[in-house]
Amino acid sequence: MKKFLTLALLLPLCLGAFAQKKKKRATRERTPKQELVYDNINYLPAIKSVRLHPLDVENAFPVIELHSDDQLTLSFDDLRGDVRNFYFSIEHCGTDWKPSRLSPLEYAEGFNEERILDYTPSVTTLQPYTHYRVDFPTRNTQPKIAGNYLLKVYEDADKSRLIISRRFYVLAPLMTVSPQLVPSVNVAKRNSNQKINLKINTGGLTVNNPYQDISILVMQNQRPDIQQRLTTPLFVSNNELTYNDNNTLDFGGGNEFRYIDLRSLRLASERIANIRMDTAVYVTLLPDQNYRDASYASVFDENGNFFIRNQDKANADTESDYAWVTFSLEEDAPEPGSVYVVGAFNKYIRDDSNKMTYNPATQTWECSLLLKQGLYDYEYVRVDSSGSVDVSFASGNHFETNNTYQLLVYNRRAGTTWDELVGFIEISN
Repeated sequence: MKKFLTLALLLPLCLGAFAQKKKKRATRERTPKQELVYDNINYLPAIKSVRLHPLDVENAFPVIELHSDDQLTLSFDDLRGDVRNFYFSIEHCGTDWKPSRLSPLEYAEGFNEERILDYTPSVTTLQPYTHYRVDFPTRNTQPKIAGNYLLKVYEDADKSRLIISRRFYVLAPLMTVSPQLVPSVNVAKRNSNQKINLKINTGGLTVNNPYQDISILVMQNQRPDIQQRLTTPLFVSNNELTYNDNNTLDFGGGNEFRYIDLRSLRLASERIANIRMDTAVYVTLLPDQNYRDASYASVFDENGNFFIRNQDKANADTESDYAWVTFSLEEDAPEPGSVYVVGAFNKYIRDDSNKMTYNPATQTWECSLLLKQGLYDYEYVRVDSSGSVDVSFASGNHFETNNTYQLLVYNRRAGTTWDELVGFIEISN
């Protein structure tokens, strides 16, 4: 009788606990379905601090050599704070970042899908999050051919429930690239622009029509918004292609990036005006001046990159907090258009999240971004009413500016329908 009473008393408690667990599971919403974009996209506002780089080489260009032991590291935070079943896969693309006319069996070995198993919840942060990381290619997911690839991350093995897409590159080093960085041949741009001339040795590859089969892409500081593409060499001689047309690969030098140091939320660094902690962390930066017409001044920067770092805690990945950081740019007579804060931290994408608002009372453009503790390079970009983008409106152009250029060479072999990445080199001045 006593055992029966004990069971009778415990049964409602167990049922209540079961109901609570069931209710908790029911309230968790799955990632909504998204339309795939073949670009560097975070599909949810809750996905932050996405980094894709070669293993142990932070913020380097995401390129690996085909059939090598090279790996890339993907890491990101999910501010929803729970643990989710994220999977990733890869897709081969053309030089225009449209899908190649290839099946997964033709460009990938293995199953071409794998679950991300490395995840850790944040520790003692005002903003809870879960930190995820994966190194790839893996035994189950490996590229078979060279070229452009899109990495896709999604929930519950459902490729329509996307959270991240990122571009990366697989190299078959079959051609040699020899670049030269010189001042612009245009006298009016001699002090502001940087020009690249290059020669390509096709090696043992047979190129039947270099005007059709070979294409060149040159980026400045890994920026998708500052790049040029070439398809026509100026000279062709045996196995050497020369690209030194006076009107091509002429880039505005820009200026050194602005930067902020958020490694500590206890002590304000030189660019921080105020740090306030409430239910969240709020950081106000000192106003930035518009120095478009100023002379060049040498300042060390990271060419737009960012690093997750923490001087207050031991583990930057999981113990770093997030802060609402307010940027402001002085401009007393703003021109029509929109202004954005950009950097590698948001892949230079311009949308409502980093669009600034003009404050007539302070005569400044203002914007607040949610950033994880670390070091950040950034700059301001203006888009006028016609849609024209001016990446130097607040900084100017200078030949002396230190920039890094990525040069990629693609080849389409006779009888194939896809583009291979056959040459790659980085140069800096």
